[in-house]
Parts: sequence; C-alpha cells; structure tokens
Amino acid sequence: MCARPAREAGPCAARTIRARDEKGTALSTTDVTTEEVDGMATTTAVVDAPSSDSSPSFAELGVRPEIVTALAERGITHTFAIQELTLPLALAGSDLIGQARTGMGKTYGFGVPLLHRIATGEATRTLDGTPRALIIVPTRELCVQVTQDLKIAATGLTAPAASGSGTRPLKVLAIYGGTPYEQQTEALEKGVDVVVGTPGRLLDLANQSKLVLGKVEALVLDEADEMLDLGFLPDIEKLLRMVPEKRQTMLFSATMPGPIITLARTFLTKPTHIRAEAADSGATHENTTQYVYRAHSLDKPEVVSRILQAEGRGATMIFCRTKRTAQKLADDLAERGFRVGAIHGDLGQGAREKSLKAFRSGDVDVLVATDVAARGIDVDDVTHVINYQCPEDEKTYVHRIGRTGRAGRTGVAVTLVDWDDLPRWGLIDKALGLGSGEPAETYSTSPHLRSDLGIPESAGGRVGAPTGTGSGRRPADRDSRGPARESGTGSGPRRRRTRTGASGADEASTPATSGDPAPGTDSADGSATPGDAPPRRRRRRRRPSSSSPDQAGQD
Repeated sequence: MCARPAREAGPCAARTIRARDEKGTALSTTDVTTEEVDGMATTTAVVDAPSSDSSPSFAELGVRPEIVTALAERGITHTFAIQELTLPLALAGSDLIGQARTGMGKTYGFGVPLLHRIATGEATRTLDGTPRALIIVPTRELCVQVTQDLKIAATGLTAPAASGSGTRPLKVLAIYGGTPYEQQTEALEKGVDVVVGTPGRLLDLANQSKLVLGKVEALVLDEADEMLDLGFLPDIEKLLRMVPEKRQTMLFSATMPGPIITLARTFLTKPTHIRAEAADSGATHENTTQYVYRAHSLDKPEVVSRILQAEGRGATMIFCRTKRTAQKLADDLAERGFRVGAIHGDLGQGAREKSLKAFRSGDVDVLVATDVAARGIDVDDVTHVINYQCPEDEKTYVHRIGRTGRAGRTGVAVTLVDWDDLPRWGLIDKALGLGSGEPAETYSTSPHLRSDLGIPESAGGRVGAPTGTGSGRRPADRDSRGPARESGTGSGPRRRRTRTGASGADEASTPATSGDPAPGTDSADGSATPGDAPPRRRRRRRRPSSSSPDQAGQD
C-alpha cells in the first residue's frame, strides 16, 4: 500500500489487479486507487467487464485446506470481488472496512479469514472455550444466516479439547433476543470459539458476566449502517470498550454514512477502506428490472394477487412498512389461496424462524416482511420483490430490491405507491435517478400491468382454497374460534348472566330430552317453575334520592 502521512491527503498511483464479479467470474483490468485521509487508507476497486479468465480460488489465496474443502462441498470454490480484495489483508490481521452492495459475498469476506486465523493460532491464543471472535449483526435473521454460513465453512476445523487430550469441533454460537437465556448461557458455559449476536442480547449477557469478551482477538461489525439506523450505535460502543484493545477489527457495510466513518476512526487502527464496485454501477442492481405503479390502497391486494400469477414467478418477497399491514396482507393472500408466510416484530422468534425455514425450503413461495428482515434473508432464487408500501428512503429501497437479482441472477422489483406517498417517492426517485417520478396510475384491471409483468388474462384475485396464514393458523380455524372467545370456553353454547348474578344458559342450551325448564329459571312464557321459589321481580333501576336514603339499599 502507499505510505503517506495523514496530512498529505491525496491519491497514490493506480495499479492493476484481478477481481471477480458476483458470479465469481474473473474481471478484466481493475483499477485500484489508494489514498490516505486522516490516517485511513481508502482502496477503491473499479470493476470492468467480465473476461474469460478463471477467478482465484480460496486455496490460491492461502486459506486453510479444511475451509477450502468445506466450501467446495457446497459448490463454493472461487472468490467474489470483495472477497478477493479483503482476504489478503484480513488473513494478515489488518483492520479493514469492506464496502460493497448487498449480494456481493461480504459474509465470507470476513468469515473465512476470521476462521482461518483463530484455527491456525499463529498470531492468536490457543482456543480454550472462551470466545476468540465476535461478530455483531443488526437483526436476528441475519444472525441466524451468518451463523449457518460460518458453521458450513468451519465443518472440518478443530480445537483442543477441554480435557487437554484430543480435539473437538470448532464451535460457533448464535446469540439473539426473543429466545430463552438458559440455552445460550449453557452453551457459553460449555465453551464456544466464535459468537455471532445482536447488540442487545450480547450486552445483556456481558453485563451478567455470562459472556466473556476479555479474550476476543477478532471483531466484526456486519451491516454497520443498518445498526446505525436501528439505534444500536450506543450499545456497539459499549461492547467495543469491553473487548481488548489489541485485536483485529473488520467493519462491513453497504453504505458508509458519517457516524459509521467516525466509529471506524475511533475503534479501528489505521484501517484500509476497500470498495468493490462496477465501473458503470449505480445505486441499484442492474440485473433487476424495476417497475413503479401508482395504486390505490384498497386495490393493492388485487394487484398483488395478479402479480403473483405472473409468468416465471418464483420465490417472492413483499415488503411492508408496518407490522399490522404485513400480517393483514399475509392473511389476505392466504385466504386467496397463496402459500404465504410472514415475518414481523409481533411474531415470536419461533414463528419467524418457522416462516423463514418454510420459505427457504419452498413450502411457501411468498414471504411478507417488514424492513427489519430486509437484510437478514439470503435466498438466491428470489425472482420478484414487491414493495407493497413505499419505502421510507432510498437506502431502504436499495436494500429491499437487493433481495432479488443476487449472485448474477435476474429479478423483478415492483413498487406500489399510494397517492399520499408520491412526495416521498419523488425524493427516492430523484436520489437514485430512476426516472420514474410520476408513476402510472394502475389498477388490477389495467392492461399495462398485465403486459409489463407477463400476467395471463385468466389471472384473477384468487387461486384456490384458503391456505395456512403467516401466523400459522388456517383462516377457517381462526374464524371458528370467534364464538369460543365470546363464551369464554372452547365448547358449548354462549352463556348469559341474569340479574340475580347467576349464570344462566341460552334457550338453545336446554337439553332436548327435558320438557321442563331448568330449576331456578324462568319458563318460556315467563311464569315461575312449580315447586321453586318465585322469580325475583325485575324492576327498573333508579338513582337513589338524597331524601330517602333507605331506598338506595333496596336495589
């Protein structure tokens, strides 16, 4: 790298290396410009058109054979652009900032060198069951995804056994909220080597002395800009002060707002800022065809129902701004016969993981989610993304549509804009330069909707019988529970309370074998039942008068 004092900011001489695109295909000459500003070396790799050369494998970059074999079994052999640029620095233990668009392979950009260094032990302490690496992520879904990826790469790695003789598998643990503490604390007591977690739960366990951070030698902040948006920055700063100062720190993010740059300059030691971008790349994915329509809120379910019947439609994600809208839409689509799941904050962690598992396995092909899940879902075969509600800003829009068109595939993104959201959409369109500031007025019967998305003329608002909803209930089951809630029991007729304070049954509850009314109740004609005390006379309740205090006690 070019060595230049911090005060002498400016570009160093450009050089040429080989980089790779999202497919892992080798790219032709890539200009890498390096400059140092305020002690931070910034390396920008400008990716040109693909060439036919083969891309370097992980083995060629010096990764441990166990990791190379584990990735090869999953069909991962060649590096992406961000991986090729970051691996040499990360394997050497340098601090760095990796910036690339979503879907560019950032997870293995930090995961592979992290596992390599702690397993090799050349510059780190011997593994003893105390966490050596800490990865902080913003959402539960992303925590689960990163943990799964690291477990795949660490399949063949081992660490010394606690008994001192023999070895054990290297352990990776996910720590996040919404689940019981006991399981996570038990796993920590048994010993783990790599911890992946969300800031809140990590801080809770660290304050309880359940999570020991004093031996962490590698720290990763993944999707740092998302953690900033979610308000996790204070928790992150507390966690960073709990880990040793002598460590390797890597920060990965899709965007680099000012507070994240300040965080990097405070807690990273002379980091190298690496940006992997195509020469003609914009803010959005070129592999994604984008459509924007102005739609009425009452007609949106009908519009979505027809989009879901478009030709070539595979796994589809639908994004909403609110939890209530997400669940309502999921229930509505299930009533129309679509196989749909839902992920939002009102669902328990178990229900969210169940929906994600069903979506990945193909049991459901429509997933309705709020923005909290936009960065935690990594499914390569998502063909369509529908913005049911207009995103809050341009960053949210980019992250939403980044769920499709991943790893070199093509995708379709459809945004439905309400009349009230036109000003907000105008700002998004202007910021991204989409050229769709005035969306066409569109209804479920509009011809251009069918022609744009390849929707058959026979497509309607329903495709079959109701299916399971995103909350795990069938609509018929949900409807059948209505009377039970009113009665207070799961079976039997509804009961009413008489003026005497006793609980009496409706007339429909009288047994068919009995011709007389039940004791203590009025007969059908209002007369008293023979042999029983006469019914209490019903009187109109009156407000007590101050002149006759005795009358107040009669009622």
